[in-house]
Amino acid sequence: MLEKLTGIIQRFEEIEAQLAQVGDDYAAAIELSKERADLEALVMLARDYRETLDRIEETRVLLDAEDEDLRNLAEMELEALGDRRDQLEIQLKSMLVPKDPRDQRNVIMEIRAGAGGNEAGLFGADLFRMYSRYAERQNWKIEILSLHETGIGGIKEVSFMIKGKGAFSRLKFESGVHRVQRVPETEAQGRIHTSTATVAVLAEVDDVEIEIADSDISIEVFKSAGAGGQNVQKNATAVRITHLPTGMVVACQDERSQLQNKTRAMSILKARLFEIEEQKKHAQEAATRRSQVGTGERSEKIRTYNYPQNRVTDHRINLSSYNLVGFLDGDIDEFIDELTLVDEAEKLAMVEE
Repeated sequence: MLEKLTGIIQRFEEIEAQLAQVGDDYAAAIELSKERADLEALVMLARDYRETLDRIEETRVLLDAEDEDLRNLAEMELEALGDRRDQLEIQLKSMLVPKDPRDQRNVIMEIRAGAGGNEAGLFGADLFRMYSRYAERQNWKIEILSLHETGIGGIKEVSFMIKGKGAFSRLKFESGVHRVQRVPETEAQGRIHTSTATVAVLAEVDDVEIEIADSDISIEVFKSAGAGGQNVQKNATAVRITHLPTGMVVACQDERSQLQNKTRAMSILKARLFEIEEQKKHAQEAATRRSQVGTGERSEKIRTYNYPQNRVTDHRINLSSYNLVGFLDGDIDEFIDELTLVDEAEKLAMVEE
């Protein structure tokens, strides 16, 4: 850790030297000042830590002094300095843990029915309600971006935005395959069926973070699919965008105008592409592998919802709750807190290496 701190202090000193010579280059001055501000608290703490280590070494020499009173004073001083060192180490390790710059952002969540037919669609609807209730508990706002229902109360696919401070930090570990085990209402013999739904959690992306060339997309407009009768729209306001390099398709039809749907669709596309780049960047880091969604096969899962046992189990942290009803009503903070702690512990272990 000391080597890392030395490098950070050196960078801080370089920035200060560059600021003194920046002249009239205001853009460079702003960028350097921001980096300096980001490092300042850590550097002050690191300097205090290094000074404390130096004082410990200097005081240890006095333990060999001939004067007994001096030796006793040295022992008392070392005890106090040791406590100070331990406190500083805890603070420094916490500050050195990498922070996800996306944590405070809004999120785009996508839920898709996986294996299990109609039962998977019903489970997808349950998950949508669960996250909606959680958002309500946090006083966050939900906006549906795209919704495809199955006609029996289930959801084939839904995309929605959750707006609220820290939304991504709380929901980012929900990405993956969710598995349900229960007896469907149509099951005459009472057999338990296993179905899945996939959840993707994407941080909202600013336009400046990812650019998409006009030549890389194909845009189609079509009439929104209503429930029938007078609810079917006569104007073509729905928008479908295809990202040609990846083949990724995004459709939005729930806004009133074509422009609004196009804006929403582009927002989702950018978030998806940004997430792909993030996954590529961290593909070798075990701490971020849980952000991968998977294929929706029954064998892959991050969490299981077992109705007969009234149990929810998160397989990544081996945590179970026997309050399935409350969990599906949005009471999921216990799991989110534990996942966050594990993630921070893994990042801290990387700092200590």
